[in-house]
Amino acid sequence: MRIQIREIKINPGRREASPERVAELAKSIAEIGLLNPVTLDRANTLIAGLHRLEAAKLLGWDEVDYTVSSLEGLRAELAEIDENFVRTDLSAIEYGEILLRRKEIYEALHPETIPTNQGGPFRGNQHQVVSDKMTQTTKSFVEDTAEKLGVGKRTVERQIQTAKNMTPEAKAIIRDSGAKVTKKDAMKLSRLKPEQQKDAASQLAAQEIRSMAEYQPPEEPEPQEPVTEEPAVEPPPFKLSEQQFTSFRESVAALKDTEKDFSCTPDSFLAEITAFVRKFHREIEWYSTPYYEAAFPDLSSVQLDYLHQQMESICCAANHLLHQVERMKHT
Repeated sequence: MRIQIREIKINPGRREASPERVAELAKSIAEIGLLNPVTLDRANTLIAGLHRLEAAKLLGWDEVDYTVSSLEGLRAELAEIDENFVRTDLSAIEYGEILLRRKEIYEALHPETIPTNQGGPFRGNQHQVVSDKMTQTTKSFVEDTAEKLGVGKRTVERQIQTAKNMTPEAKAIIRDSGAKVTKKDAMKLSRLKPEQQKDAASQLAAQEIRSMAEYQPPEEPEPQEPVTEEPAVEPPPFKLSEQQFTSFRESVAALKDTEKDFSCTPDSFLAEITAFVRKFHREIEWYSTPYYEAAFPDLSSVQLDYLHQQMESICCAANHLLHQVERMKHT
């Protein structure tokens, strides 16, 4: 089928065609013709084939061959994204943003492929739909994308994590400057702290460094001990025995005294809980040190879900104890 080019609609905000790519296609089409028609929806809105359409315009054509797709809405956008992936002029930033959008659309169209964590931390997709024993389950986003791009699943996961972790400010600095940043450098940039991302992106944009291998984060000042007076701390709602022992032998003798009551009291219970909570806070802070932070960007969505479960189990255990206390208090 053929259509007048002037009747074809192009959605506003769509990424502009590359002049170099259009010129190459125009030369090829002039020699061998338009082998692949453009794809439109039923309203004559372009779904796929922007470069072919622009090449036809460059050649002075009034009409162009087309096919009508039944893809609507998100499916049409997904088809457009998949066509953009074959382009070689996408920057690392653009590539990552398109990949994020593809993930959002794909999982909206196939919610059954979103990984869940029922039954264990690393069992992968627990939520797939199977119509019968001979029907294969829908591919996950990572599997589908890796297959279409011809790369490994781990590559897709790394690129998605890079796009998620890079701050909007760093993306804007690189995009506005037109700096050429490789996917490898984009990944290294995304693993920095937000303020360091801004600094590194600015240096790349100004061509002060050629790659992230040359980037040196500014030295952070040593934390200074506070010189101001510590604010008054409200005393805890418990009081322990003020008995002091003059020697170790005396403390042992007190423990052996069968006349003394060593059963748990509200004061001793709260004192032990307080000591436990303080220790927990000290130890949980250890996992936010740079040693562990280096692993954060590489966590898969399944592993992140597992981490959520572990943190929630801590909250559940604390709430269970609190509810037990409240229940027995009012009985």
